[in-house]
Amino acid sequence: TPKEFKLLETMAKEPGRAFSRMELVERAFGYDYEGLERTVDAHVMNLRKKIEIDDAHHNYVETVYGVGYRFAEPTEHAV
Repeated sequence: TPKEFKLLETMAKEPGRAFSRMELVERAFGYDYEGLERTVDAHVMNLRKKIEIDDAHHNYVETVYGVGYRFAEPTEHAV
């Protein structure tokens, strides 16, 4: 979806940087969004289903406990 793409784009532009849910809401949905910031969780779940190879291991979009989410930094072994 467009919102999932915007979330991915926002995080991928700054790999390794942890974004709060509110920051992701503001960047992906706009400052005038009046829904719950936990909506990000549902969009991230859907995004992971589309881009992750293994549902049990989040290699691209990582949860940062107490903060939100980040796009994983590239590694030497990345495919």
